[in-house]
Amino acid sequence: MSDADLSALRHSLAEQEGRIETEDFRYIDQQLIHQGAVVAFHQLTVADRSGNEHPRDVVRHPGAVSVIPFDGENITLVQQYRASIDADMLEIPAGKRDVDGEPPVVTAARELAEEVGLSAESLELLVNMHHSAGFCDEYGYIFLATGLSPVPFERQGPEEEVMSVHTVSLSDAVKMCFEGRITDAKTLIGVLALATRSGFG
Repeated sequence: MSDADLSALRHSLAEQEGRIETEDFRYIDQQLIHQGAVVAFHQLTVADRSGNEHPRDVVRHPGAVSVIPFDGENITLVQQYRASIDADMLEIPAGKRDVDGEPPVVTAARELAEEVGLSAESLELLVNMHHSAGFCDEYGYIFLATGLSPVPFERQGPEEEVMSVHTVSLSDAVKMCFEGRITDAKTLIGVLALATRSGFG
């Protein structure tokens, strides 16, 4: 990767929310190790102020959207299989930003219909997040969906085909977060952000 390409990549990354420009480190190189169906695994070389070079393993991800369907009292969760932990997890509906140029709110509306069979009169951005910046650049948008009405399911893939849908009161969801029954990061952040906004505690 050329110096110009690295500079353009760094500038592009720095423009996204939550990133703070640094003068302590700089990209030297980025090598693609493996391109998967969804993510790409790279080995980066970064240099510190003294010029010392350091290898860093990084996963590149297209980004994601998540949605909290909320009727004023209850939220909708999905229980689905996650191969990384070989178990089911309770999560808010979510999906990858895998359509080039599609606004996050449009992706959110599609995922809401696909996974839980709902449409929303309002999709409002609740909070943004880096999912796990220690090794991955995945950046997510969490939307609050209100004014809900049923639409046909359009589930994609084997995990979604067998996922189950659960309606849980917001107060119970908060308890589940603190009791360790909800451990998915985007769901924790979304539930607690909604609870704060709704005046819990």
